[in-house]
Amino acid sequence: MSLKEIQVRPVISSEEIRYRELMQSYHYLGDLPKISETIWYIATLNDEWVALVTFSAAALKCAARDQWIGWSYRHQYDRLKLIVNNSRFLILPQWHLPNLGSRTLSLCEKRIQKDWLKRFDHPLLLMETFVDPQRYYGTVYKAANWLCLGQTKGFRRSGQGYGSIAQSPKLVFVRPLHQNTQFLLSRPVLDPLYCNGVPKMLLTADQMRSLPDVFTNIPDPRTTKGRRHRLSTVLAIAAGATLCGMRGYKAISDWAENLGPKARERFRCRYKKGVFTVPSESIIRNVLIRVDPCHLDRALQSWNDLYANRDESLAIDGKTMCHAIDNDGRQTHIMSVIGHQSKNCYTQKKSAPSP
Repeated sequence: MSLKEIQVRPVISSEEIRYRELMQSYHYLGDLPKISETIWYIATLNDEWVALVTFSAAALKCAARDQWIGWSYRHQYDRLKLIVNNSRFLILPQWHLPNLGSRTLSLCEKRIQKDWLKRFDHPLLLMETFVDPQRYYGTVYKAANWLCLGQTKGFRRSGQGYGSIAQSPKLVFVRPLHQNTQFLLSRPVLDPLYCNGVPKMLLTADQMRSLPDVFTNIPDPRTTKGRRHRLSTVLAIAAGATLCGMRGYKAISDWAENLGPKARERFRCRYKKGVFTVPSESIIRNVLIRVDPCHLDRALQSWNDLYANRDESLAIDGKTMCHAIDNDGRQTHIMSVIGHQSKNCYTQKKSAPSP
């Protein structure tokens, strides 16, 4: 029986139940449902399933990986989509053949770029995985030429944030998918080939705390009756969600609902019966359509002054606003100044040239 006959392909919809049942039965961590961008692979030998492999979204934080890449914290969140995590790898009990694991990983590596681009419309630059040293040595990954970067710190992430007690550290392995992976991920301006969607950033705790401060002096357009959330909190959450890549009232509201207790406290959310509550979609919409845009722009500029001073160069870009006509029938244009490194907007100028 030759390993050259092994083939790897994505799981089709009719096979997903079987895939999950096998993973739940034989993998020590059990089944992992599809979360965000995920592809399930099966390795077959003469049409028999011999191994199951799951690739999903990258870990939000990993000190060993982040130090190896050398990227800035400001850029990390926007570029995590270029990393894929091998979150499950299972060789079925009756198929523990020499070199089967490394052969399967190699075949996955050869096709994952094409599959990912086809399914999720963006390429990949790096594969990562975590190995429990109390169970395994990572031999399969070493044989497939993955790099061991060290160990994690052992903190686990949950819905309440990261735990305060370190548990079992994991070995960190990576496999570059490009000869210049580190350079491409860490450079100040991301290559357009790897840009996808709108710019994003990951807010620090200090940035969350500072956002409400810049909106405290903005006049509240609402009546005093029925105010459940402070204006500064609503605007801070809307600004924070937008900085993290959210677009539209629904996306901003969903982002707010997913904030943990600590993040809600930093945004100074309303505290009632032991719980910090976030403003609803209707409240966010009502505030944003009624607040004075000039006041909002000046407040955001003052926040940029605190955190966007690392830009070595600026880009000036202009857009014509569709269906935006002033009282004189002139179409509105917006000119923006954007920082190359931070991707923050320093200022905008609205104009309506003569017809």
